[in-house]
Amino acid sequence: MAALKHSGALFYGAENTRNTTNSLASIARMDVQGTSTMASQQRSRPSLLSIDTPRAGWSFETDDEPLSPTARMFQDLHILMVLGLAAPVDICELRVGLEATLVQHPRFNSIRVLEPDPRWVRTVVNLDNHIIVPDLDPTAASVNSDKLVEDYLASLSTLPMDDSRPLWEVHVLNFPTSEAAASLVFRIHHAIGDGMSLISLLVACDQKPKILPSPAPAPRKRPICAVPPREATSAGALAFIAWVLSYALLAWHSLVDLARLLAMPLLPGDPRTVFTGVKGVEFRRKRFVSHSLSLDDVKHVKNALNCTINDVLLGVLSAALTRYYFRKQGDHFAKKSCLRLRLIVPVDMRPTPGIQKLENLMDPHTNNDARWGNRVGYMILPFYITSHEDPLEYVRQAKKSADRKKYSLETIFTKTISEMVTIFLGLRYVYPVHFSPSSSPQIAGPLIRRIVSRTTAASSNMTGPIEQLELFGNKVLYIAPTVYGPPSALTVHWQSYMDTIRVILAVDDREFSDCHQLLDDFAEALKIMRDSS
Repeated sequence: MAALKHSGALFYGAENTRNTTNSLASIARMDVQGTSTMASQQRSRPSLLSIDTPRAGWSFETDDEPLSPTARMFQDLHILMVLGLAAPVDICELRVGLEATLVQHPRFNSIRVLEPDPRWVRTVVNLDNHIIVPDLDPTAASVNSDKLVEDYLASLSTLPMDDSRPLWEVHVLNFPTSEAAASLVFRIHHAIGDGMSLISLLVACDQKPKILPSPAPAPRKRPICAVPPREATSAGALAFIAWVLSYALLAWHSLVDLARLLAMPLLPGDPRTVFTGVKGVEFRRKRFVSHSLSLDDVKHVKNALNCTINDVLLGVLSAALTRYYFRKQGDHFAKKSCLRLRLIVPVDMRPTPGIQKLENLMDPHTNNDARWGNRVGYMILPFYITSHEDPLEYVRQAKKSADRKKYSLETIFTKTISEMVTIFLGLRYVYPVHFSPSSSPQIAGPLIRRIVSRTTAASSNMTGPIEQLELFGNKVLYIAPTVYGPPSALTVHWQSYMDTIRVILAVDDREFSDCHQLLDDFAEALKIMRDSS
């Protein structure tokens, strides 16, 4: 699945703005001499394009393209994708590899033009503007490198991107952490594509010919909703009645969900809890923390309860947030509290879910819903903050909520309505063209933002390759994608890769000063479920 996308506004004092700008500028200083050396070395190296590899054949159309309605909505939503690497980064190899792959992609060699006609316009890419090697304190890297990476990622959530350039960057953190010898941080504007598009692109950059999940995902034979196909006439009258009732149930649930969706901007949001963001939370500094969990443990719980991996992850999320909530509020609330909150979950709307072949994503003759871009709808799922004696009850409850949504066209409604609002009402009614701390409250609270801000959190689960990737000759140890920009204080991402599944939290840096405790709650919740199943 893809990730969530929304925006709003925040007011800063002038003094705080100056301090923030100065501190971030010091973090993002470039080693100019090193960059010049890299450039001269790169010129002397043979071009990778002459090598007979799959990525050497990348070729795309060169015409300008209009911005899709979804891309127009994502004014201030950005993706951060952290790759843990097995060896230090060779900057020259990185430059050559990027020139042969990402730079050839039309979204990565185009700038976004919003006026008069929103479109992607091709330009010449200068990699010196996109490869960033920050000048960080070596003492801090030796004392606590994990904390230094966290702080650097947090600083990126407050830095704007330059609209005069293609909206992507690669930050090289060439020092070891507890999990990797070096880290690559891709910062990409969400208008470029959704999470599955970017994971598919990452797989295409691998040196090995094909790294798709085995077995490859099968095309959907029917819509995302769970209505069964019509039985043959020989199946009898009861089968026909059951088929009719299933469509009646689909229609009823769809109407109810549509009514709730349209009423959300007018109704109160979820009750305020420790997870609720303050006004303008989308512009506050975010902190990103992650932890690897065992995919086998998740599958063990899945098989024990005869459910899906998504059901297990939603149950773990509910259990983890419950542990965190009762620890903050006090254990005496545990037995008498039962809060019903809502979670917004993006759903990949492509006919074939999961990782795609890049040539299929970019083929102009492919079904438009299967192509590169942001192809997502949304489900609004209820979850509960309550204490259960049986820890597996969290998963059963999550499965019940998810199964109910499968008998609904809510994901299609959310995708269609958001696009129609953008097309017919105009961008300024959805998001302002340019956000700044001085944006007016009337502009900062548009329709779609009001809907999203009525929920408590967001969660996204993406499927990754089951075999290890190599990015320009360097083995990838883990993949940790996340986003910043939605009007939520808490966003949870799940990313499977090889035999692990990584949980990544994007939290408000001020509200979740103990975010590592919350991260531990996810690991502990899964462990308890594994032991109980």
